[in-house]
Amino acid sequence: MSIVSPLYILRGTAVALLLCLTAPWAGAAELRGGGTARAVKVIDGDTLVLDDGREVRLVGIQAPKLPLGRTNFPAWPLAEESKRALEQVAGGKSLGLRYGGREIDRNNRALAHLYVEGHAGDNAARWVQGEMLRRGLARVYTFADNRALAAELLAAERVAREGRRGIWALPYYRVRDAVADATELSKSADTFQVVEGRVTGTGARDGRTYLNFGADYREDFTIAIPSGARAAFRAAGLQPASLVGQQVRVRGWLKRLNGPLIDVTHPEQIEVLP
Repeated sequence: MSIVSPLYILRGTAVALLLCLTAPWAGAAELRGGGTARAVKVIDGDTLVLDDGREVRLVGIQAPKLPLGRTNFPAWPLAEESKRALEQVAGGKSLGLRYGGREIDRNNRALAHLYVEGHAGDNAARWVQGEMLRRGLARVYTFADNRALAAELLAAERVAREGRRGIWALPYYRVRDAVADATELSKSADTFQVVEGRVTGTGARDGRTYLNFGADYREDFTIAIPSGARAAFRAAGLQPASLVGQQVRVRGWLKRLNGPLIDVTHPEQIEVLP
């Protein structure tokens, strides 16, 4: 089965739903096995503890965050609901772990795709990440060293976003407009955002490529692509210059450099829209 590149959006919810229901475990055959263990504790909507002592960060998604002992860190909307959903999906169940990139993070957590083991003899494995995304209780969150199943993750998220499920019914998580929301984005540094807009031009400075979304790069929203990401973009068949005039959706952590900016370290952060 061929997998559609994550850079190109699938047309239609029905097609997206079919992809996210059928493709993940075809793609998962290419992942590395990480054993099986039972989930004994859910920490939040994307983190749990196994009975073998491993703590697992569900790679590829970001659930609404809980404070978890951090001072001056309010819970994001639907954080408790996301935790309860993961308890329902995975809590107390036997889970298979599979790896598609870096396996351990700096906090010594396993970075794994998880599936709920079916009964003996059946093939009804449930992809935990896909289920959390389809419920609208997580967003896609990939890394340069963990990009496996990005297309399938995005398809699952799309089902929830188009259906306004979970987080997608709340203004807090809405997709921002690169132009209309530029002022709001300027005030939102250090937040994770999904932003859509039309690329109006490119520029380069200090080894970085910039994609601009307005006439004044000093105030408008911008994407920055570091030189180290060029090989990944070439491998994906995507040249930044080819995005000029294209409507795109980008996701990542906002910073302010002149105007609001998202650093893009790998091509799966960008979706080219019809």
